[in-house]
Amino acid sequence: MGQRMAYTTLIDTKTLASHLDDPDWVIVDCRFTLSDTEAGRRAYAAGHLPGARYAHLDEDLSGPRTGRNGRHPLPDPAEFARTLGRWGIDGNKQVVVYDDSFGSMAVRLWWLMRWMGHDGVALLDGGLPKWQREKRPLTTQPPRITPTVFVPHLRDELRVDAEAVLEASRSGSRLILDARPEMRFTGEMEPIDSVAGHVPGAINVPFDDNLDVSGTFLPPEALRAHYEALLAGRRPEEVIVMCGSGVTACHDLLAMEVAGLTGAKLYPGSWSEWITDPRRPVARGE
Repeated sequence: MGQRMAYTTLIDTKTLASHLDDPDWVIVDCRFTLSDTEAGRRAYAAGHLPGARYAHLDEDLSGPRTGRNGRHPLPDPAEFARTLGRWGIDGNKQVVVYDDSFGSMAVRLWWLMRWMGHDGVALLDGGLPKWQREKRPLTTQPPRITPTVFVPHLRDELRVDAEAVLEASRSGSRLILDARPEMRFTGEMEPIDSVAGHVPGAINVPFDDNLDVSGTFLPPEALRAHYEALLAGRRPEEVIVMCGSGVTACHDLLAMEVAGLTGAKLYPGSWSEWITDPRRPVARGE
């Protein structure tokens, strides 16, 4: 796709609307609710952006759970490449992802595509709510898909494992950012995982801090000021981002990319993996 692959972070609703009939563009609906895992699929069936495929967080964007690898382990790259091919995605497609929850679910596919070596993927800024406010088209019709072959070029350097997080926690060699809501980070409330708290030394950076009151991302300069204050002189490459299961952490990673702060790593297993080993330390409070 080369020079035409222009959108690698965010895309606005007006631009996407002008490409709904573009055969080189693929739209993926990533709506998902943790408390009702079929809610996203039902919502998709009731109405979605024209041409959009549906990606289920558990079935399409995650691999099998072992009990020690977190709630949303990464999919097997070869199997995920086959999934992308079934959706009609190859190395020449511009991919646009969206959800109805401020990007908190769709960012998972944004990061997975980059992990698989495909940079031409962007999040619809403002998501489905903004699209609907602007009275743009929706449909219940299934998309017409021409299956293809996606060839992965895996970038495993974009992620770290629990051992790297443990070393960073002990030594302070890297900065750990946690994208969960404050009450989950402090351990005051934990509605999902069996242990409350956070990795010692981590800093809480809730993903919704990346957004303005309308649900769209803050301007690049505002995001840059926000994250540079947190980094306090560190390079982005020295940053590890996590959350509950490696999904909303990608929101912070996207925000850093928008800000021009590239190179931070994802801990995919995140808190739900961290707590499966009782030898790993847990902190509570601020």
